[in-house]
Amino acid sequence: MPESRESCVVALDVGGTRMKAGLVGPDARIIAERLYDTGRADGPAAVTDRIVGAVRDLRGQAAEHGLRPTGAGVVIPGIIDEAEGVVRSSANIGWTDFPLRDHLTAHTDMPVEIGHDVRAGGLAESVLGAGKGESDLLFLALGTGIAGAMILEGRPFSGGGYGGEIGHMLIDPGGYPCGCGSRGCLETVASASAVGRRYSERAGARTAAHEVAALVEACEPTALGVWTDAVEALATAILAYMTICAPARVVIGGGLAQSGETLLSPLRDLVTARTTYHRPVEIVRASLGDRAGLLGAALLGGAAAPHR
Repeated sequence: MPESRESCVVALDVGGTRMKAGLVGPDARIIAERLYDTGRADGPAAVTDRIVGAVRDLRGQAAEHGLRPTGAGVVIPGIIDEAEGVVRSSANIGWTDFPLRDHLTAHTDMPVEIGHDVRAGGLAESVLGAGKGESDLLFLALGTGIAGAMILEGRPFSGGGYGGEIGHMLIDPGGYPCGCGSRGCLETVASASAVGRRYSERAGARTAAHEVAALVEACEPTALGVWTDAVEALATAILAYMTICAPARVVIGGGLAQSGETLLSPLRDLVTARTTYHRPVEIVRASLGDRAGLLGAALLGGAAAPHR
């Protein structure tokens, strides 16, 4: 390919069912975007083959757009050791201690970096989104579970793949069972799925988190009780993090963040009321939406490229 062509990065955000994929330019502009089936029902080897196929397909699309792909970034859920390029564990897909980075590099003829989906989303928010301008921040994704991305002095902290698992901070000893095997973890109280479940159990009618948020705005007592518990739990977790890592900003994303100020206003008030010697923190809503993981993958892919 002629060197004069504009460069781009191949980016993949691999989920349990689908892969969001795209070509991203140096200005973080998404030039082309596609969805692929992950195919996890066919086993981990099939998923690996589909990722390889998606990278090759996008490389071909880059040529059609007159672009020069310089690297690829692939982000997935699980315990991801970015430094070694190894998936330590990914229950959604079935990999254990799998050297995904080396495998993809060998089978795509491109430099590849891999990463954790939420850490990548947090990186994107810190560079391009609601965290821009702050070098120390916490990104919290409140969805089916709760995951965190720790950005310290401008860099995502991985801890060998184990960093940022804030959703499993113990909040309520002896509380609701968590999928991790413990009880009373933060995500059993304050995730979107937990808010819906807890309200449904109390009200006797199946209700989703966004519906609970609407009931909170209408001052429905049961909804207010469930919501207050979630806000209390989040404030406790954020204050614990503030004590140790002193973020200047906390960026809230995921499904529960769609409630906006219904969540953020009482959370800010509670954290502020409990702040003593801590570094003051700003709490804001994420701005990149469901493209955060894809853009984070692109940032990782840019780091993989030998030349920019």
